[in-house]
Amino acid sequence: MEKGNETLVRLETTMGNIIVKLYNETPKHRDNFIKLTKEGVYDSTLFHRVIKNFMIQAGDPQSKNATDTTTLGNGDVGYTIPAEFNDKFFHKKGVLAAARQGDEVNPNRESSGCQFYIVTGRKFSEAQMINMENQLNDARLDNVFNTLARKHMKDIYKMRKANDTEGLLALQDKLEAEAREQVAKEPALKFTPEQIKAYTTVGGAPHLDGAYTIFGEVVEGMDVVEKVENVGTNRADRPKVDIRILKAIVVE
Repeated sequence: MEKGNETLVRLETTMGNIIVKLYNETPKHRDNFIKLTKEGVYDSTLFHRVIKNFMIQAGDPQSKNATDTTTLGNGDVGYTIPAEFNDKFFHKKGVLAAARQGDEVNPNRESSGCQFYIVTGRKFSEAQMINMENQLNDARLDNVFNTLARKHMKDIYKMRKANDTEGLLALQDKLEAEAREQVAKEPALKFTPEQIKAYTTVGGAPHLDGAYTIFGEVVEGMDVVEKVENVGTNRADRPKVDIRILKAIVVE
């Protein structure tokens, strides 16, 4: 079934039903989610990672038959999906987004072929939003610097071994200048009025914006999402009592 031309998928869970609509603006993620749903990949999988005031995550095929002590979160379907970032979408409460491996091994920020999360997040004040904006821009500079530094690890190791402090400082200055030049080529991150309104009223996880592909949102069953969010978890953020997607169905 399509809601305003958008495909709906119903996740029938042990805590109730969640219905998500898939955005047409992210066709690769939309089509992949529909394909996996029809193939039964999500049936019997667990919500294996739940963090209150942040998100609930599912879609690991290895969770279907997992024991209580199984480490989850590394299962996949053998491929990734190219990122489909869209400025129109941001991490407000209720959005559906793709999990992925970190930037250090995944610089193109490609999505997991199967794992996804639903944002719960929290509300922020306008002052907190401004502060986060500054922090994210500083972090972007640090990330670029660290990426450049990784390319010089052999040189850094040699200089450290030789106690070449002068050489290390010179390389640091050079890489910092390169990082600033690289970051300056792109506009600084600035939250839009729409983002600020959503994050101060509905809530969400603004620090994830621009880093993970958002490809849908919950249209029914947000109360179920909140129930899942509030369950007790262990040190690995896995619910102490299994919460399972019994069946995922494309709503006809």
